[in-house]
Amino acid sequence: MRILIASDKFKGSATGPEVAAALAEGIAQSAPGTVVDAVPVADGGEGTVDAALAAGFEEVRVTVTGPTGRPVEARFAVRGEQAVIEMAAASGLDLLPGGVKDPLGATSRGTGELILAALDRGCAFLVLAVGGSANTDAGAGMLQALGVSVRDAAGREVSGGGGSLAAVDAVDVTGLDPRVERTRVVLASDVDNPLLGERGAAAVFGPQKGAAGDDVAVLDAAMARFAGLLEQQPGVRASSEAAGAGAAGGVGYAALAVLGAQRQPGVEVVQRLTGLSEHLVGADLVVTGEGSLDDQSLGGKTPLGVAAAARAAGIPVVAVCGRTTLDADQAASAGFSRVYALSELEPDPDKSMAGARRLLEEVGRRIGAEAAGIIRS
Repeated sequence: MRILIASDKFKGSATGPEVAAALAEGIAQSAPGTVVDAVPVADGGEGTVDAALAAGFEEVRVTVTGPTGRPVEARFAVRGEQAVIEMAAASGLDLLPGGVKDPLGATSRGTGELILAALDRGCAFLVLAVGGSANTDAGAGMLQALGVSVRDAAGREVSGGGGSLAAVDAVDVTGLDPRVERTRVVLASDVDNPLLGERGAAAVFGPQKGAAGDDVAVLDAAMARFAGLLEQQPGVRASSEAAGAGAAGGVGYAALAVLGAQRQPGVEVVQRLTGLSEHLVGADLVVTGEGSLDDQSLGGKTPLGVAAAARAAGIPVVAVCGRTTLDADQAASAGFSRVYALSELEPDPDKSMAGARRLLEEVGRRIGAEAAGIIRS
């Protein structure tokens, strides 16, 4: 019997590789002789670099500008001319000093510096994974790091986050690093929101980043000012209304408009990076999962993408999660033969998160003991 584990992270508890290792240990205890293969996956946000590294990419560490301007150490993954860049590593909410959100001041500049570092290594194909961002600056900071000039009426370069864009008087893209033109960029994102308006980056995602009602209005107006000036520049390839422009506080907009990025579903991007289809060959059972399996998961998160790929290959799938709100019919419709939730073993959420690896090992033992019956059913 061969079992393939293709799980996302359990945020705050275990990385994708740690989830796989704990499940594999449990399976080995209850089903000795079972061949267990692991391929960490992600939905195109946080955890994407971990998945790439597990697939054989090389880790690169650099110091970049964090979301509030303080330097942070960030990493990305490289294989040949391909780089995987995780925005959260440079401009993420988890990097805010003391966890204090800065909706008007947080910048995406560090993400642009990661792109520069990848270009310096000779990369010509970039995957930009944009989940978990702290900024709402329309990607202006990222573009400035790449050579775009964003100036106020006095000719001074505007710095800071989205709030500072209210002072923008001129945008000049002629200084954009020429290597960008020769680089293919994939924006790994499922977000289809435009940059502005009631479905825009500030209105929909700003509150998650600390933006109160007045802040949302300020950010939306400031990004509209920036976009209006940017779109007067030659060679701009997308407007603020483009699907996905609202991703990552507007970094999606900058990537589509100036970097010429192609937006692709994050799960599909990661599956290609990690060679999931090749790993499925010969598997008898697939185990996938993430921290919370709920209605949001049904919109295209990692477990659903893995389940779809496994079903297409005729392989049964079980899901593992910290907690689930799906009923039996929803789980079956999603393609899961069974769902194993850590909350069944430890109902206290804090204890479950703290003891996730031990609980995952116990779930692995259950899967190993029940696998043969699942495969036959």
